[in-house]
Amino acid sequence: MKALADTKTKVRIAIVLVVAAVLSVTWSMMSGRASKLEPAPVAAAGTKGKAETGGESLDPRLRLDLLANSEEVKYEGNGKNIFRPAPEAVDLPAVKVPPLLARQEEAMRIANAVPPPPPINLKFFGISNGKNERPRAFLSQGEDVWIAHEGDVVNRHYRIVHISPGSVEVEDLLNNNSQPIPLTRE
Repeated sequence: MKALADTKTKVRIAIVLVVAAVLSVTWSMMSGRASKLEPAPVAAAGTKGKAETGGESLDPRLRLDLLANSEEVKYEGNGKNIFRPAPEAVDLPAVKVPPLLARQEEAMRIANAVPPPPPINLKFFGISNGKNERPRAFLSQGEDVWIAHEGDVVNRHYRIVHISPGSVEVEDLLNNNSQPIPLTRE
């Protein structure tokens, strides 16, 4: 029983201390707030809104004279259109290009042109034509040899388009280039 009474006493003391702390904090906040709520000094008639201390006036009245001054200001701008990322293009008169410069510009255009596709490095060295058989072409590249019909892909790079007795039409699949390869006799 004594322990229970002792605990009740400690709880009561804690409650009193919390209430006292809340009251003291509230009182200190109210005293600081009261100094902030004091009215600002009224400006003299000749100072036009400035307090005697030299700072801005906290007077909440509308200043019609300042409003009228701001209404009289007219925006003239600097001619730049803020809705366009770059200035508008100006038409310049045509300039005659000297012949040497024109040749250099033409050489630059040719140099920047797309280079021709690389040649197809296959050799056509024979053909097989049997009865009731599609023609077959014998092709080589270095030491590799292929036997192919029309429509077959050789070396994962070249498609045989057409086989004739004197040449083979080959399409380079990587460079989108077609080229006839003549029969070589070695």
